[in-house]
Amino acid sequence: MSLTLQEIARLLAADPEGDPQLALHGIAPIEEAAEGQLTFLANKKYTRFLATTQASAVIMGKDIAVGRDDLAVLRMDDPYLGFVSALRLFHPPTRYDLPGVHPASTVDDTARLGDDVTVCANAVIGRNVHVGRGSVIAEGVVLRDDAVVGEDCLLYPNVTVLDRCRIGSRVIIHVGSTVGSDGFGFAPHEDRYEKIPQVGFVIIEDDVEIGANCTIDRGTLGPTILRRGAKLDNLIQIAHNVEVGENSVIAAQAGISGSTVLGRNVIIAGQAGLVGHIEIGERVTVGAQAGVSKDLAGEGKMFRGSPAREIREELRLEAAMRHLPELIKTVRRQEARIAELEAALEHEEGSGR
Repeated sequence: MSLTLQEIARLLAADPEGDPQLALHGIAPIEEAAEGQLTFLANKKYTRFLATTQASAVIMGKDIAVGRDDLAVLRMDDPYLGFVSALRLFHPPTRYDLPGVHPASTVDDTARLGDDVTVCANAVIGRNVHVGRGSVIAEGVVLRDDAVVGEDCLLYPNVTVLDRCRIGSRVIIHVGSTVGSDGFGFAPHEDRYEKIPQVGFVIIEDDVEIGANCTIDRGTLGPTILRRGAKLDNLIQIAHNVEVGENSVIAAQAGISGSTVLGRNVIIAGQAGLVGHIEIGERVTVGAQAGVSKDLAGEGKMFRGSPAREIREELRLEAAMRHLPELIKTVRRQEARIAELEAALEHEEGSGR
């Protein structure tokens, strides 16, 4: 695909500088781009590459000088968003497969499939399942009885959606993830554990994306909920009756325990662990490997460490910990000196008698 600088500027709503008929045929990182390619500068620490990049044009902010006459520019308030939009121009999404039901799939007679639905080989669709218009059910996907999948969804191979779970529209679920597995509920009784029936379900609202090999447990009673626009990385555990707020983001290997509620626009970094029955306030950020054992509130605040503390307090503690080995040495020297002084004093008192 080839687009002119003028065409890209119009499609991105950018301000162009340079030959409007300059032909561009791809997009690449600023340090790797070649002649004829478009690049971008969203982080000022990469400004040094402006002098050496072989790209023919760059998407960048409005407050940085280029310093070169041979490099065309597309000025934008948000160059990173411009980069994302340019990627879509040069790499438009392609359909996973053509519409239709593969003969090697199993679709129950009571299932309802909307127009232009794709069901690939070895998929299994159970009783009373509803799949909305334009959705793609890839190889090996299992949709158990009474599950609902909305419009324009993409369920990659080996995704499992269990009974009565509901998925909204434009949802993407990557390879191997499970929606609606039993919550981890057991009642201790006479030195053994009785399984608590998990009779709830899962609701995944519109525009959610779930990474590979995630597990979203059904509620014990009622739903586990992923609100509109939530994004999950790979290898994430969402326990029973958790609620993930709108446009919240959870990074890889994080675990959210039962009945915990995340507000809107929360960020949970990699390998963080949250206990059950707590609330995380709107726009709170939980740092990598944090251990969260209580409610966290304060819009825009960041928490880090285990147990998780507000970032300023945690940084003070980390700074103090760096000095701890030397502090221990100092204390031991002082203890030895005190012991010497006490011994000398006892000797003097003994001599005086």
